[in-house]
Amino acid sequence: QVHLAESGGGLVQAGGSLTLSCEASGISRLMFGSMNMDWYRQTPGKRREFVAAGQGDGTTAFADSVKGRFTASKDKSRNVVYLRMNRLTPADTGVYYCTNMGVWGQGTLVTVSS
Repeated sequence: QVHLAESGGGLVQAGGSLTLSCEASGISRLMFGSMNMDWYRQTPGKRREFVAAGQGDGTTAFADSVKGRFTASKDKSRNVVYLRMNRLTPADTGVYYCTNMGVWGQGTLVTVSS
């Protein structure tokens, strides 16, 4: 069974950057290389919202709110996907999750101070 674990969250000032990681276990590197991985975030009182999608072929897509500031990448040798977040704003604050086919990680908290 696939297990996802996010890390890399923390407190950062507005304008700063963070890189989140999502490690997939319980899956071979071959399978991981072709799997899609999406990122979502959630703030208290709000619904979980889409942030980014990474396809197995390397294609990525982003929510309008983060387009041009966030990038997604994958390290197939380590079964890890990354979400690089630049020019962060307080609106980016939330718990960030990676997900694939209904499997979710536990989330990692990102707090952006003004």
